[in-house]
Amino acid sequence: MLKKIKNMKKTTKSNLITYGIVIVAFVIMQTLISTGSISSLLEGLMVPICIYVILAVSLNLVVGILGELSLGHAGFMCVGAFSSAFFSKCMRDVITVDIVRFLLALLIGIAVAAIFGILIGIPVLRLKGDYLAIVTLAFGEIIKNLVNVLYIGKDSNGFHFSTKDVMALNMEPDGTVIVNGPQGITGTPQDSTFLIGFILILITLFIVTNLINSRDGRAIMSIRDNRIAAESVGINVTKYKLMAFTISAALAGAAGVLYAHNLSTLTANTNNFGYNQSIMILVFVVLGGIGSIRGSIIAAVILTLLPELLRGLSDYRMLIYAIVLIVMMLFNWAPKAIEWRERHLRFGRKKKEAVQ
Repeated sequence: MLKKIKNMKKTTKSNLITYGIVIVAFVIMQTLISTGSISSLLEGLMVPICIYVILAVSLNLVVGILGELSLGHAGFMCVGAFSSAFFSKCMRDVITVDIVRFLLALLIGIAVAAIFGILIGIPVLRLKGDYLAIVTLAFGEIIKNLVNVLYIGKDSNGFHFSTKDVMALNMEPDGTVIVNGPQGITGTPQDSTFLIGFILILITLFIVTNLINSRDGRAIMSIRDNRIAAESVGINVTKYKLMAFTISAALAGAAGVLYAHNLSTLTANTNNFGYNQSIMILVFVVLGGIGSIRGSIIAAVILTLLPELLRGLSDYRMLIYAIVLIVMMLFNWAPKAIEWRERHLRFGRKKKEAVQ
């Protein structure tokens, strides 16, 4: 058994450690929740943590593995959230089994987000650097603003659509408003749980880690390292860039489904589906280490928990949060810090090898 572990590939060991960390964290938190050892406020953060972990890992696929800067990740989350919430509200009385309805809503949210990923990716991925970042940012803002002017109702005659107001729907007296412009969707079934979030994290990790370590993943990373060299050996750059972008968008859609079914009212604003959200997800990726899946998970958990854990220090909460961000950034990216880590880690490895 020990020999098998020793001969195991380095990437496989790393992936198993990542899965192990996630599983152990889930078991610990589930035990604390079941024994009532944590506050209801902290318990309420478990699903949001799962959402942000999925978003951070999926964005790292584009930013870290593909090497492109995308600022429209919240837009794909928004698409997945609203399409799934629309389905769940329409089907609430038709599909009475909660888990079946949620799984169908999840598939719809993922599919719609993936379609938008393809539609946006085909023209956008021809751009590079700042241009790509600006266009993806614009996409996220367009999606948010479109949702805020959309009114959808349903009566005995079917669905009614408008971009003006509720009165313009011209529904029968028995009609109900499903999407109410800036007020969003009210009455979405709250089917999201910590267990479902944990399972979605494992699925996300499985998809991303297997893609990275596959032939396609190596092709994607070769594009990141040197696009011209990748093209010269016959790698279809457009195909692989679109693949990474679409998978990332689909996973963001899954996070959106989890988000939509964790709230009774779903609205689209700057903080949850706009520029601020996209930047926050990017912060998770950068602070955790670009290209580091495990780092993205840790950064998402710490930075989601930190503002709430510091709530008692209301006067200094944001100051401490900002200091932690700066320290993490310096530790991860400052040349002297990198040199210090490499020197000490190398010393630790040499000492371990000498003992063996």
